[in-house]
Amino acid sequence: MTKFLVVFDVDSTLIQDEVIELLADFAGSREQVAEITHRAMSGELDFEASLAERVQTLRSLPESVLVDAFEQIRVTDGAKELIRAIHEAGGRVGAVSGGFSQVLNPLAELLTLDFTRANDLEIENGQLTGRISGKIVDRAAKRSALIEWAAACGIELSQTVAVGDGSNDLDMMQAAGLSVAFNAKAVVRDQANLVLAGLDLRQLAPVLGLKA
Repeated sequence: MTKFLVVFDVDSTLIQDEVIELLADFAGSREQVAEITHRAMSGELDFEASLAERVQTLRSLPESVLVDAFEQIRVTDGAKELIRAIHEAGGRVGAVSGGFSQVLNPLAELLTLDFTRANDLEIENGQLTGRISGKIVDRAAKRSALIEWAAACGIELSQTVAVGDGSNDLDMMQAAGLSVAFNAKAVVRDQANLVLAGLDLRQLAPVLGLKA
């Protein structure tokens, strides 16, 4: 029986990086993309429009850059230990991202995540098209994922925890029993139940009654 569910944002939360910026390095558009990302996560820009603009800069890159980007990812300090402690205590772990499934899927295997959801980069003839395939994972979709996964676990929303850093995480955080701001923008720190000041996810363990 699942006792609780912890759902993490991915970029700048479970990992130290913004994956789209790693990909933009290969396209020579990192500076442009990083500025748009910062404004979107601070709540200044519409997420879906800003994502489309950033993904467009990746057009014609070979799909091999997805593997190259994954190899550059730095997992956040304490993430593996915290996830292990959650599992040992009978909890489950999800990750929902406005980033990309092609990078989140191997990360999920590395971190033994129970649930994942992210955007799918469209690929044709071995190249990125500069578009997203399917429904955009925006702030409403993140909230829906948390609710869906809680139902799948047979638990109430009061038994869920959401951990995020940007405005895209706010709906998910508001739906959860406990909302945690980690490495977060001011708009998220202002609305979260709990703000973690450091950059090690093991800080969350004692809050959840765990030892990581």
